[in-house]
Amino acid sequence: MKIGSVKIDVPVLLAPMAGVTDYSFRVLCREMGAGAVYSEFVSADGIIRENTKTLDLIRFNEIERPIGVQIFGKDSKSMSQASRYVVDMFQPDILDINYGCPVPKVTKKGAGSAALQDLCLMEDITLAVVESVPEVPVTVKMRIGWNNEKIVIPEAGERLQNIGVKAITLHARTTKQRYTGKADWDYIKILKESVSIPVVGNGDVRTADDMMRMFDTTGCDAVMVARAAQGNPWFFREAKARLEGQKVPSHPSVFDIAKMCCRHFNLLIENRGERTGTNLMRKHFSNYIKGFPGAAIFRQKLVTAHSLPEMRVILKEFLDKARAIDVVQEF
Repeated sequence: MKIGSVKIDVPVLLAPMAGVTDYSFRVLCREMGAGAVYSEFVSADGIIRENTKTLDLIRFNEIERPIGVQIFGKDSKSMSQASRYVVDMFQPDILDINYGCPVPKVTKKGAGSAALQDLCLMEDITLAVVESVPEVPVTVKMRIGWNNEKIVIPEAGERLQNIGVKAITLHARTTKQRYTGKADWDYIKILKESVSIPVVGNGDVRTADDMMRMFDTTGCDAVMVARAAQGNPWFFREAKARLEGQKVPSHPSVFDIAKMCCRHFNLLIENRGERTGTNLMRKHFSNYIKGFPGAAIFRQKLVTAHSLPEMRVILKEFLDKARAIDVVQEF
């Protein structure tokens, strides 16, 4: 598929996730076959103020391309200025507008999925961004509506396409659902049938089987994966094999998981420093270390470890344990 002029070799994308899709995780997912990756969502106001922490969320390496930077904001002026700044300073392949975040601290400010309550405001913001960065494809990630009484699909999709948006990712839940209940994939199909630009399906894709079923039932052009990839960047390797009709790789061994966990940890420390890196890795330990004897003990030790040296000692123990488990399983 193509988003504007950007070619996506594998139509399985890593979703933007706050506190998760930083440089270290994006690199691992790209190596495993993700067709494109996205930054954590970043505030337009923070970009304009040149807030260091905000700008650090945007920085990426060339090996991550194609990469999209996702921004959010409450008005057309700030979003236009922020878009121009991001493109001038970082040159991402895609600029994505967040109309999907359901978190109250974002929506109460009128940003994220709050725009679903006012399609005129959504149009104003989107047009301002499209006009400010004509050389980069602008995309949108959104939900189906604010609540079940205010569904905006397919009207919103048609408006966004007419403005010049090059692709739409649809998380098939309402804002009020947040991440609960069941995603209604019928709306992905409805959106796909109402626009000519690429539609990316999102929501309740937990396995490669789910991915294939979403393609089959909705006709979407690509699938975006979020929680299913946490602690499991191998998802993209399996997805790529399934789509290309190749032999599906075997599930990673416990030792494979341990090595990936250590690599993720080292990338985080290298990129974010000791203090930030160790704190950020705690959530990832919980995602990687599960499903084998003694997993809970190692997970608890790592999540509660007080220092980098302590974490490294425990990780070495984890590697040794994982190697021993795999040897036993071979027999």
